[in-house]
Amino acid sequence: MWKPIQLEDLDRIVECDLADCSDDERSYFASVAITPERWQQSPWGDEGGGFWVVAVAGNRALWSNDIEEGFNVSRFTERGTIPRSEYWCNQDPLRRALAGLKRQSLEA
Repeated sequence: MWKPIQLEDLDRIVECDLADCSDDERSYFASVAITPERWQQSPWGDEGGGFWVVAVAGNRALWSNDIEEGFNVSRFTERGTIPRSEYWCNQDPLRRALAGLKRQSLEA
């Protein structure tokens, strides 16, 4: 049975994934990282109380989809909410999602 990821477990995953990143990637992450926040996302995030967002760049959030065990990047209009249309079920490691966040932020 699925249980929502706890902050301590998320922190470990982020730390491990950052260890696989280049210095430039870690530097970029440090520039956009936030103290992890649970953001609402209905309906998929309802059961777990939302999803953890670990970085924000402009109107994009990098978040952990712990149902799918991966990271995603989504646009948002209201901080604290991942819109239904921006729900993704990627199973990307942080490094790949971080590259997507950087690319999308530059395109915006």
